[in-house]
Amino acid sequence: MMEEHGITAIITDGVSRIPFARRVLLLPHCLRPSQGCSGQMTKQGLDCTGCVRGDCAIFQLRTAAIEVGYMATCVSPGGRLAAKFVAERAPAGVIAVACRKELEEGLDTARKTEWTEGMPAAALIPLLRDGCVDTEVDIAAAQVIIRTYAGDSQP
Repeated sequence: MMEEHGITAIITDGVSRIPFARRVLLLPHCLRPSQGCSGQMTKQGLDCTGCVRGDCAIFQLRTAAIEVGYMATCVSPGGRLAAKFVAERAPAGVIAVACRKELEEGLDTARKTEWTEGMPAAALIPLLRDGCVDTEVDIAAAQVIIRTYAGDSQP
């Protein structure tokens, strides 16, 4: 659902039919707790390797994607890195969590990109509270989307 003033709700566009191994998860680094996060920012985004912080939304969503076999996850400080990540991996499906502005810009970039096998199916999940620090997302709703597969069988 797109409204006149932008993305205001979760949008899914065929992503549930894409096998997990052909999907990527995009998360904003602003979901990390501002206090006590052990993640390190790298050129590839926030590196959460070894993190077991159960109260962190990034940990919970990344874990859900890993458990079902996603191709990859990117925890990005912004849209350019996320767009590069998607272009390099050419997934069939993208689940993106971000503020409305970043989701709209990402969707616009995707529409302008020349895709070899067509634009990936997408699920766009807006933050409940944005502001670039200690943001919030509906973790339960995002986990359902991450874990939902409506195809015949996983390859």
